[in-house]
Amino acid sequence: MRNAALGRHQEAADLHQHVLTTRERVLGSDHPHTLHSRNNLALALGYLGRHQEAADLHRQALTAYERVFGSDHPHTLNSRNNVGLALDNLGHHREAADLHRQVLTAYERVLGPDHPDTLHSRNNLGLALDHLGHHREAADLHRQVLTAYERVLGPDHPNTLHSRNNLAAALRATEHRRLRWHRRWPRSQAVRII
Repeated sequence: MRNAALGRHQEAADLHQHVLTTRERVLGSDHPHTLHSRNNLALALGYLGRHQEAADLHRQALTAYERVFGSDHPHTLNSRNNVGLALDNLGHHREAADLHRQVLTAYERVLGPDHPDTLHSRNNLGLALDHLGHHREAADLHRQVLTAYERVLGPDHPNTLHSRNNLAAALRATEHRRLRWHRRWPRSQAVRII
């Protein structure tokens, strides 16, 4: 994904497509390297904004990962996580949140609560919940992730800083929603329920 990191997404997608086609021919469609290439191409398509194609390719990869590695293997869980991210990019936030919740539960069981993949998964669930408008639940998850990153990686690690940023965004959205509600229902018009 080096070219994608440089912003050369189309070039990266073209290279990933070439590698995938070659690996399918040489290694077969279920070889682990082929599966990783399929995943990389899907990520590149997502960077290009081709979210439906990315989601379809991520689903194909997930089906193969489940067949080759089983449902709880870390590669499979990563692939399932990528399907969730693709769904979130398509605006299917409920489906994405449900999938991220499943992935998080599996990561906690397989790798433990403080493993970086588990923390990343918890973060992704928080993002999907934030997109659904469940800002408080998202903030709670981001706070858990931040606490774990501070403990495991330290306060200045890039993942910790990213997590702190996500928490701030969820808290800001929570406050924004509260202020919007108060503007809609001024005290003089509010009905008190006893």
